[in-house]
Amino acid sequence: MPETEITLERIALIRRLVVAWDPTGHGAPMIHPDAPYGSTDRDGDIANVTGDDEGAEEEHRAVGAALAAFVRHASLKPGRFTYHNPLVKLDQGRGGDVFRDETGAAPEQIIFDVTGDHLALIPRLAIQWDAALGVPRVDPAAPYGDTDLAASMRRHLGNTDADPARLHHAMQPALQIFLRYADIAPGDYA
Repeated sequence: MPETEITLERIALIRRLVVAWDPTGHGAPMIHPDAPYGSTDRDGDIANVTGDDEGAEEEHRAVGAALAAFVRHASLKPGRFTYHNPLVKLDQGRGGDVFRDETGAAPEQIIFDVTGDHLALIPRLAIQWDAALGVPRVDPAAPYGDTDLAASMRRHLGNTDADPARLHHAMQPALQIFLRYADIAPGDYA
């Protein structure tokens, strides 16, 4: 299995990633294609972190690979977290938000309880590169590696009282929080 280098700069970029919701298939978290790092100036966002105006495309692809390693190796304890919803000001047509109501409104501040079930599923997310959108995303057809969503979730969680559909839908805010707050040391990861 190839190794991926997670640097301090890549950790900083991962922490800025904007997690949206892809409604296709079973639905799945995805990085917002128009504003992966919070603004519509992707290359400028990368340069602000790396200090390098060259090679933004290569670094963006490297962050995609680092993201897959990050979700498998970083750690976070369950708890209640608050974050500013970066999706409020972005086009919902290119990346949904599980908090939007039927009028299209979404809260600016999200308060969310990350549970042990969320944290057990995050390392199992099937992260892939979406070449058409130019961002990493979770495979919406098989978010945890199997097309049978409930069965694959049960396999990873064991006996749980959680409603699989509801738990899966909550992976957008759980992943957003994980990317912002989980701990990982720089290094090479499989």
